[in-house]
Amino acid sequence: MVSARNLAGLAAAALCAVCLAACSNVPDMVYRPYPQQVPQHIGKIAIRPVTNKTEVFGLEDKLSLALSDEFLRNGQYKITPENEADGVILTEIRRYIVTPTQYDVAMVPTVYKMDVLLRVQFYDKAANVILWEEPALQGTQIYSASTLPGGMTEDQARQVVWTLLTKNIVTRTIQGFGTVSSQSEKRVGGNAPAPSVGTPTTPAASGN
Repeated sequence: MVSARNLAGLAAAALCAVCLAACSNVPDMVYRPYPQQVPQHIGKIAIRPVTNKTEVFGLEDKLSLALSDEFLRNGQYKITPENEADGVILTEIRRYIVTPTQYDVAMVPTVYKMDVLLRVQFYDKAANVILWEEPALQGTQIYSASTLPGGMTEDQARQVVWTLLTKNIVTRTIQGFGTVSSQSEKRVGGNAPAPSVGTPTTPAASGN
């Protein structure tokens, strides 16, 4: 004879089986964007000199050099002057902040946090569209003062951040949408506003 407790258990098991079967037929509702990769007609890329919107002088030169080096190191696309290129990388430094986060007993800073925020766009010259935009590409480095063992100077920490950011920009370009951490904006088809990062040759700048 089957007890009431056993009957209840069998009923619960049957209900679970029905629920699992029903759930297996429900479409996957998780948003998975299709990769947005460089169009086939783009074979040559230009890297426009970085625009610096911060008050820290000279950041743009080192970042421009690091970005060119990273694309050359990757080697998938030929890097050319903008008038010969099919696509253009546009980069703007929007924020650069170094903040002390720890102090010694004499209130001398011993640990710093560096935050850099970039806006990056990729412009398709042939189609006259912005293919994609990363409006908030962030690089962060926490480092000890250079007077401490294993510490860094600000310039050394900045180079670490440049390496991180340039690798992310190359990855975003080569591998497509969703490959780096930013509030990525995907723009496909139709005419887009003229590139607003840097001082373009074609088309004209639209301002910030």
